Amino acid sequence: MTRTDPVRFGLIGAGRIGTHHAITLARRLGEAELVAVADVQAGAAERLGDQLGVEWLTDPQALIDDPRIEAVAITCASTAHADLVVAAAEAGKAVFVEKPMAMTLADADRAVAARRAAGIPLQVGFNRRFARDFATAHETVAAGGIGTPQLLRSLTRDPGLANPAGVPPWTIFTQTLIHDFDTLNWFNAGATAVEVSVMADALVAPDFKDAGLLDTAVVTIRYDNGAIAVAEASFSAAYGYDVRGEAFGSAGMVTAGSPAHLHTAHWSAAGVSSPTARADTDLFTDAYAAELAAFCIAVREGTPTQVGGEDARAALRIALACIEAVETGATVTVRDADRVGA
Repeated sequence: MTRTDPVRFGLIGAGRIGTHHAITLARRLGEAELVAVADVQAGAAERLGDQLGVEWLTDPQALIDDPRIEAVAITCASTAHADLVVAAAEAGKAVFVEKPMAMTLADADRAVAARRAAGIPLQVGFNRRFARDFATAHETVAAGGIGTPQLLRSLTRDPGLANPAGVPPWTIFTQTLIHDFDTLNWFNAGATAVEVSVMADALVAPDFKDAGLLDTAVVTIRYDNGAIAVAEASFSAAYGYDVRGEAFGSAGMVTAGSPAHLHTAHWSAAGVSSPTARADTDLFTDAYAAELAAFCIAVREGTPTQVGGEDARAALRIALACIEAVETGATVTVRDADRVGA
């Protein structure tokens, strides 16, 4: 019999996206109950806990070990994700982890192995899979609606770069474009990325290029089924947050995504205008809720998650190949293991 009681969550990471997920779990989803939040920074943990009226801690392991908690949402710094996935899995807890699941393929493999050994649900936060337009596009491709995939495209344009000095190296690949890599893999399901080439620069904040900033990038990916994909990112779209995807094939094309926050259009003497989103949490509000709702179903029913550790690893393979391509200036093979010394 399918459970009807809510899934009891603990959340680790009280930053921007962690706060958004916590509010969703506490206030938007009847399928979920937020029991506690944890953050190594006491002030962040206390603020979020008090805001939502739940217990707060500064020790993530204590939250994982809490017997009241059956599912852990990991939304803290990416460098901590893999270790926390392993710890939660070993404690027998279901895991929802924000992207990227890991920063190296070795760590991704540890996380996947821990999930398999524990037999727990693991879902990764690739929210575009849960946006209605992207999901419909994927279904169209899967049903043969565009014939054989030949050209694929995915783009992410953030609305602004507030602090160029605070962007860690390679963020454009490991944090931003990794969404696009997953989208392209999903649209071209069954195929494997085999090589990439990259053009990337600091065009938004050129004074920070010597410090390692890349704020603009175009990635070309070749798949083993012959399809060619392009992923594009910019950290400065003056008109708002812009995420789109496209799949073109032998029998047609399908597109998804729009920077429009609403479907309202204002027609006037000045032209036609639509309001645009200024943050991912605005553009993908429903998708963020839908991915957590889908995870709750997997936990309740003991069914596979819709996007798991293997999917996260596949996107990470491409991100790491992009880094190698920038470092070498060459087209590079997408590897199945980390480079020695990397």
